[in-house]
Amino acid sequence: MSAPTPHSPPSSAPPPVSSGAAAPARRESPWRQVARDFAQSKGALVGLAVLVVLIAAALAAPWITPQNPYDLAQLDVMDARLAPGSANGAATLTYWLGTDGQGRDLLSAIVYGLRISLGVGVGSALAAGILGTLLGLVAAYAGGKVDAFVMRVVDLLLSFPSILVAMMILAYVGKGIGNVVLTLIVLEWAYFARTARAQALVESRREYVEAARCQAIPGWRIVVGHILPNCLPPLIVVGSLQVARAITLEATLSFLGLGVPVTEPSLGLLIANGYQTMLSGEYWISVYPGLALLAAVVAINLVGDRLRDVFNPRNQK
Repeated sequence: MSAPTPHSPPSSAPPPVSSGAAAPARRESPWRQVARDFAQSKGALVGLAVLVVLIAAALAAPWITPQNPYDLAQLDVMDARLAPGSANGAATLTYWLGTDGQGRDLLSAIVYGLRISLGVGVGSALAAGILGTLLGLVAAYAGGKVDAFVMRVVDLLLSFPSILVAMMILAYVGKGIGNVVLTLIVLEWAYFARTARAQALVESRREYVEAARCQAIPGWRIVVGHILPNCLPPLIVVGSLQVARAITLEATLSFLGLGVPVTEPSLGLLIANGYQTMLSGEYWISVYPGLALLAAVVAINLVGDRLRDVFNPRNQK
């Protein structure tokens, strides 16, 4: 009888991995996932493309427009209210969209008007977002009388029609782009404050905030480093929608004669300069600036609505 073969000790080497085994999938970053979800909406992509074109045209206005509406030497009253496709008296310039009542090339005036509208909209929304977010976070974290005071001011501002409050403020401080921006900041910060406070109240009850408090981390560091980053998604959505709202309010105020001065080629002023002559056949003075304003507002709203859907927790898997 042969002797039993001794058992060999178990090998510590891991089992061989077949060449066809799949590598573990890399975790997708949140912002990359947001971009992928955003791209699933064709309407949002169209709105984003239109918005990029309008912003690029506004930034490149001095180089792409055939005329500078601010240069009085290039204006001729004899060229006022020319139909689209007409040429100036010297036949050196073609007015593809016609001219307004001051003899300005309407295409150039619209592009420069977009600079005012987008600048006022983005500038006021950004400043209002910073102010409103700061006050909302302070109100949520401090609580008590601070929270009550801030929210009562927010409720007071939101209880009145925005256009009425804007007209009252501008009637007191006067016209001007700076005054319009300040007025829009007063009207918009309440929306950011309410959103930031509501989101901060939710985040302040999370375990990571309690852990930070147990480590004796200062309150301002908890707010800035822990709560604020998790409040950004809804604030981005509010900001995009407030830009469109600010552009519409600026155009309305300029149309009523309370916005920017008459020397500025604002879209609202361009519409106001031509609406009285639309029935006489000079439709282009109001229609083309109105279409540019409509394109900007609709494009921003399409992007904002898609961002709201993407950041909605109910739609996230």
